[in-house]
Amino acid sequence: MTVQDINVEPNVEPNVEWVGETSLMLTLGHEIIVTLAPVIGRISRRIQSECSGIREVTPSYTTILIEADTTCLDIDQLGDKILKIARDERDSSRDSDSDDEVGRSGKFIELPVYYHSEVGPDLKAVAEYGQMTTDQVVAIHSGKEYTVCSIGFAPGFAFLADVDERIATPRHERPRSKVVRGSVGIAGRQTAVYPADTPGGWQIIGNCPLPLFDPEGNAPFKVGVSIFEVGDRVRFIPIDRETFLQQGGNV
Repeated sequence: MTVQDINVEPNVEPNVEWVGETSLMLTLGHEIIVTLAPVIGRISRRIQSECSGIREVTPSYTTILIEADTTCLDIDQLGDKILKIARDERDSSRDSDSDDEVGRSGKFIELPVYYHSEVGPDLKAVAEYGQMTTDQVVAIHSGKEYTVCSIGFAPGFAFLADVDERIATPRHERPRSKVVRGSVGIAGRQTAVYPADTPGGWQIIGNCPLPLFDPEGNAPFKVGVSIFEVGDRVRFIPIDRETFLQQGGNV
């Protein structure tokens, strides 16, 4: 699937189907569309708060997986209620006065990033791929607002879209065995911050010194909870080396 920068897919009717004894899948589209993410975020929060018997809600690019306690609810009624919520939010988005209004739901998060080859080993390669300078890469990457479209791959790993096509660089053919925590990467039209040390194949152009996920639930985090939610908006703020180290970064 490719990232598109258009509004909610036309003529796609929300659909709910059971994908296991206790799991439902709500489908809202068939292509990755940036402005669909806030809609999915709002639907997910409403399902969690308005539907009883919900164990877990897992939003993705075009779908929402709902885990339910089928021993204490009417599954047909649950499916009908989920569809009603989905249609309400879809129609509300289509009736909005502006696409900008639709895209501005969710939290706004600013993340400091030290863009430099000592923490961004692929910064020069991305510049060469786009036939530009590293300063231009930094200006383009930090010069726009991104939307959290999905959370997965690793706990707290948020897929952000969409990256300017001028710096949209393919993943490495052979992933690194270790990408350090805080690494800011590009993979095609997506960007992300690695919340923990993990293998990965994205093009690393910098590092964010702030913790984004804590599995132990130390303040200000809850256990197993990322700072990100689908539909949140993110902007990267360039910082210098001294500020990076002061904020807890390592080189």
